Amino acid sequence: MARITVSIDLNASPTRVWEVVEPIERHIDWMADAVAIRFETDQTRGVGTKFLCDTKVGPIRLTDHMEITEWVPGEAMGVKHTGLVTGSGIFTLAPLDGGQRTRFTWSEELRFPWWLGGRVGEAIGGGLVMKAIWKRNLKRLQSLVG
Repeated sequence: MARITVSIDLNASPTRVWEVVEPIERHIDWMADAVAIRFETDQTRGVGTKFLCDTKVGPIRLTDHMEITEWVPGEAMGVKHTGLVTGSGIFTLAPLDGGQRTRFTWSEELRFPWWLGGRVGEAIGGGLVMKAIWKRNLKRLQSLVG
């Protein structure tokens, strides 16, 4: 299982950061690997929301099946992956400097299918490639929160 964690300190309050990350359909604005998001439920916010995320990393394209498992406005958004890639992840927002800034942490534990290299793919794709992509994603998030 690939364990990936990246963090960034943002010059915005947790409330402002949540305004940007709360609309799941807008994650494509800051996640370079997320091409499109389609909801499977009428619900588009909160625990129980299910959606498909078309993902592209280099030549690899897949549809990630996801469900929101934790939803604490301004603090955390958790997700379960149930498609070809399985596992779980969470975004956490921690106030810094009396709430004027935010530490945004993105942690995932992912299992890749055999055709993506299984455990070797998890080590290389998860440990190296995805971590680098997610660090760039956090820089894009930083530009959106101001």
